[in-house]
Amino acid sequence: MSIKILYIEDELSLGKIVKESLQRRGYEVILESDGAHVMQLFKQVNPAVCVLDIMLPNKDGFEIAAEIRAINQEVPILFLTAKTQTNDLVKGFTLGGNDYIRKPFSMEELIVRIENVLRKSDKTPAPAANHIKIGKFRFYTNRQVLANDVEEKKLSYKESELLKLLYENRDGIIDRKNILDLLWGHDSFFNSRNLDVYITRLRVHLKEDDNLQILTIKGVGYRFVLG
Repeated sequence: MSIKILYIEDELSLGKIVKESLQRRGYEVILESDGAHVMQLFKQVNPAVCVLDIMLPNKDGFEIAAEIRAINQEVPILFLTAKTQTNDLVKGFTLGGNDYIRKPFSMEELIVRIENVLRKSDKTPAPAANHIKIGKFRFYTNRQVLANDVEEKKLSYKESELLKLLYENRDGIIDRKNILDLLWGHDSFFNSRNLDVYITRLRVHLKEDDNLQILTIKGVGYRFVLG
């Protein structure tokens, strides 16, 4: 049975990409953007973990956490916050939060923190598959290796994370800004040029399979096509 995550996020584009990325990793994700609807959902789905943005319409993450703790003392709560004031962080923990992650964040950091709070609550998900099949390649995510029947290529950390993100959103369009926010934490000019370099490197790594393409959608982002 998959792990249920109640994910509350009012930035719709970010919410969509995070939801899809978590689903690709085997989680069941229930996404909501309006704080007023959260408690009804919470009671319906009985999630294994709650990921709460703090700044929400109608009811903020702090209020929601307090209401969750009034009826459930065990479910892990992870706050997403752009707030950096110590008082805000203390308030989150006082209300029963288990962890927090500052925005913008990378998917890898979010996954690690979710797995950490699940492990502490004895609800750790099953280990991930040994590798992902991508066309003619086998992508070993833990080892950061891309292999075919002839050779293995050791990827850099950023190459590996970018390929993982593209694969998780395969056949859909992933916004360039979302990639920059999730992998670099900021969409600065310098990071944008770095992304161009890593896209070029991945295209070179994948060129032996003509059915694999990383298409540039001008002014939007990229689409990973597996043939």
